[in-house]
Amino acid sequence: MTPKLLYIDQLSEGYVILITGMLIVFTSLLVLTLLFKYGVPVLLYVYKIVTKGRDKKIKDISIAVDEEFTGEIAAAIATAIHLYLHEQHDTENAILTIKQARRLYSPWSSKIYGTQNRL
Repeated sequence: MTPKLLYIDQLSEGYVILITGMLIVFTSLLVLTLLFKYGVPVLLYVYKIVTKGRDKKIKDISIAVDEEFTGEIAAAIATAIHLYLHEQHDTENAILTIKQARRLYSPWSSKIYGTQNRL
């Protein structure tokens, strides 16, 4: 009688794990669906308010131009970035030398003894 009771307990435990797992998966899918459907438009609206103001249109926002930022400064920044990115990697020799290690003969590692039938 005890093995049957143990089998029923294991079976009901499996169903509990199954239902819990499915509940977690479908609840997370529902939450993600609601987030993408209602949360993203709210976040985009808040972003629009923060970036351009509540009553301004995109055409009304003027672009601020810095008169002191010239082409020479941009070229110096670009050159510095280029030198920094290309200086990180060392130029190494691409020749690979493989030397064969000499091994001493050992009957334990020899495969010839396993290929012959000895009667």
